[in-house]
Amino acid sequence: MQYKTKQEQIAFYKSSAWQSLRLEALERDNHECVWCAEEGKVTTKHDAVLEVDHIKEIEHHPELALELDNLRTLCKPCHNKRHNRFDGKKNKWFDDEKW
Repeated sequence: MQYKTKQEQIAFYKSSAWQSLRLEALERDNHECVWCAEEGKVTTKHDAVLEVDHIKEIEHHPELALELDNLRTLCKPCHNKRHNRFDGKKNKWFDDEKW
């Protein structure tokens, strides 16, 4: 299966196979962000939203889409950083005069 289009990716992420494997990855990683853990911080579902990240993206490596070894648990901020996404919030002081 290819996961090139948004519709194909949405269908994959709604599948029972993905939902089951996602839970397995969260359990394996003790429901903690692995990047935060590498920095000595503990980030759990009580601190942030946890997401399961494909290390090698499914659109480029569809054969690894359901491989547990290709998954890791990241908190939402780390997952956004990994994909160069931002929450869209702009610093309210950004346009202020700078003297």
